[in-house]
Amino acid sequence: MNNLPLVVDIKRHSLEDGPGIRSVVFFKGCPLRCIFCHNPETQEYGVEIAFSERECIHCKLCEEVCPTGAIDFESPGRISRDKCNKCGGCVKVCPGKGLRLIGSYYPVKALAEILLRDRSFYNHSAGGVTLSGGECTTYPDYLESLLMILKANNIHTALETSGYFDYDTFSQKILPYLDIVYYDIKIADTEAHINVTGKSNKNILDNFRRLIKEDGVEVHPRIPLIPTITATYKNLSSIVNFLCESGADKVSLLPYNPMGIEMMIKLGKQKSTLTDKFMKPDEEKDVYDMFSRILEGKKFQANSFSISHAYKAYVRS
Repeated sequence: MNNLPLVVDIKRHSLEDGPGIRSVVFFKGCPLRCIFCHNPETQEYGVEIAFSERECIHCKLCEEVCPTGAIDFESPGRISRDKCNKCGGCVKVCPGKGLRLIGSYYPVKALAEILLRDRSFYNHSAGGVTLSGGECTTYPDYLESLLMILKANNIHTALETSGYFDYDTFSQKILPYLDIVYYDIKIADTEAHINVTGKSNKNILDNFRRLIKEDGVEVHPRIPLIPTITATYKNLSSIVNFLCESGADKVSLLPYNPMGIEMMIKLGKQKSTLTDKFMKPDEEKDVYDMFSRILEGKKFQANSFSISHAYKAYVRS
């Protein structure tokens, strides 16, 4: 694993990743391999090269500069991934957007300076900065230094997490500087969780039980709605039972986002077999109604949950 905290993107003026106007930092690297991941470019820890056939003008400059002979114009993916050393030479000479290097390192102070440029927007909208990924808690020392600067400047801070982290490290280095934690809980059953994410959910559920009892931070659980995988009566019922037992009193539902499928192709990865269509309004309503039925008899009230369109994704070029 690369311990260098690479950033995939800094999404400014977001209205979807927390209260008010926010800047969202997408860190690269995640311990999970969710088959429905909508930010697959944030999974790997090191730099990657994405190829867009639609943007390629066939100038072949990339082929001329590639030191390993990894460029193959006979291949629809253009890059022989087993030969590519990810030097980025091809990206530098590409006159368009056919090739893109994903992952950049920012010194802590440099990233903080970028984020503080929008403090007037944060102040006027009760917004702030959201740290996301990937799994940004992978870099506790870096996040601690960054968050200390933000809090010294009275910036509201939020963090989006899969919950897969070392709790003691998280509680010492990251948690003291957070105002909100958005915590994704995808699947209740352990075996099913392993099948679709590659990891057990034990650490995730244990961490949530501990975090929800912490003072001074708002914990907001969220459930991504993946057709036939997470958006089932059995799974949603099990998650609601877990949340109630843990002491949670709110939850948001995140409609399925297929934006990651195209990026998987650009990265030379196997295309997902999931649908490439967003959920339709009537499909969202069906899940909402089902979830309302699940909540009957629970301590959650009708206004304690919402279907949110905060996809935690950014516009890809």
